[in-house]
Amino acid sequence: MTIPQQKNQPTALAAADAPDASPDSRAATRGIVAATIGNALEWFDIAIYALLAIYIGRNFFPSSDPGVELIQAFAVFGVSYLIRPLGGLVLGSFADRHGLKKGLTVTIRLMVLGTALLAFMPNYGSIGILAPIGIVLARLIQGFSAGGEFGAATAYLIAQNGKRKGFLGSFQFASQGLGSLIAAIFVAVLTTVLTDAQMTEWGWRIPFLFGLLVGPAGFLIRREMKEVPVQRGAAEEKHSPIRDVFATQKTGMLLAGGALAVSTALNFILQYMPTFAIKELGLEPGISFTSLIITGVILTFGTPVVGHLSDKYGRLNIMVPTVVVLLLAVVPLFIWVISAKSFLVLALVMTILGLLKAAYFGALPSVMSDSFDVRTRATGLSFSYNTAVVAFGGFTPMIAAFLVQQTGQAVAPGYYLAVVAIISLVALAAGVKLRGIR
Repeated sequence: MTIPQQKNQPTALAAADAPDASPDSRAATRGIVAATIGNALEWFDIAIYALLAIYIGRNFFPSSDPGVELIQAFAVFGVSYLIRPLGGLVLGSFADRHGLKKGLTVTIRLMVLGTALLAFMPNYGSIGILAPIGIVLARLIQGFSAGGEFGAATAYLIAQNGKRKGFLGSFQFASQGLGSLIAAIFVAVLTTVLTDAQMTEWGWRIPFLFGLLVGPAGFLIRREMKEVPVQRGAAEEKHSPIRDVFATQKTGMLLAGGALAVSTALNFILQYMPTFAIKELGLEPGISFTSLIITGVILTFGTPVVGHLSDKYGRLNIMVPTVVVLLLAVVPLFIWVISAKSFLVLALVMTILGLLKAAYFGALPSVMSDSFDVRTRATGLSFSYNTAVVAFGGFTPMIAAFLVQQTGQAVAPGYYLAVVAIISLVALAAGVKLRGIR
């Protein structure tokens, strides 16, 4: 049974989107580039940290137990997500009041600052306890910046053309795939051409230095982007986006965050898989990280295709079957990769998970956007997104590593992902009933 596509959006949303219904194609292209380049940089840094956690743990959290080093490194990875809801409220509210262009310019400046700290921070052997403190500070700055990035960038993309929300919104997550893809290529090449000792000593810093080159280019592009007219009109009014969101749109935050849960958990499981393959399956680092390139390609190029299809056939008609398949397949997939212990099977499993993620990913930003009124869309999106990422994303690699270590069952991450899939199914069903989202 299919879910009929909704033809009439709520009045507030339709009115907000109407001014941008027929944009100039070149202006829309520039808007896509400007909105997504910072997001790609954000996810490049996120993926790089997760992929290099083994080497970061050795440099900043030395321990006689390599498993403890890894858990501590992933713990810092997760701690940075605790500040993201605050960043979402502060920077999202700033974007709603002063314009999305200004908000997106601020976020990329902060992201570059955090990346610089990571790239140049001396290790524990050089400055002692100040080293891990510095890493935590860098990740907190990046987390605060990323907190405002999603909401402002997604609101900007959706505003380009109200009739193509699914397609335009999909570039939010396609850029995440691009960031992860570039990160995977970097790490796969580095771990192939450098020795383990070289990676530990200095090789892990190279991708962060690359991030510093991308950041200024992204800032210049965003500085020249056009503001969204409807957002300027909203900003001229003396309203408080934070107060409005918590007073009138609590249900929207729950629906948007719940719908995101399985997507963000799956994303971080994919980031964890190469480390899982190295530690639990005994595969070489080079080929393990290469498997992540596959999912990066799928997410970068497959997500916009799904976004386009969702505009034609209905968003939930694609998303609901996808999450059901994931719920039923994830544990058998983990059992398969554990029993086979080969790169071919790892690559096939990563391909299947990547396709499922792209199918769910594509229409998700537009579904989340329709949970909020345009006046507070950046704030609502930012807070709900980042709260869900804290709960179901940032700590996922640490939870996965902890579950494997404590239970002795390598399949444990699959059970965790299945539980989160049920949460998202409930949220999607509630979105249909309470918001008429289709």
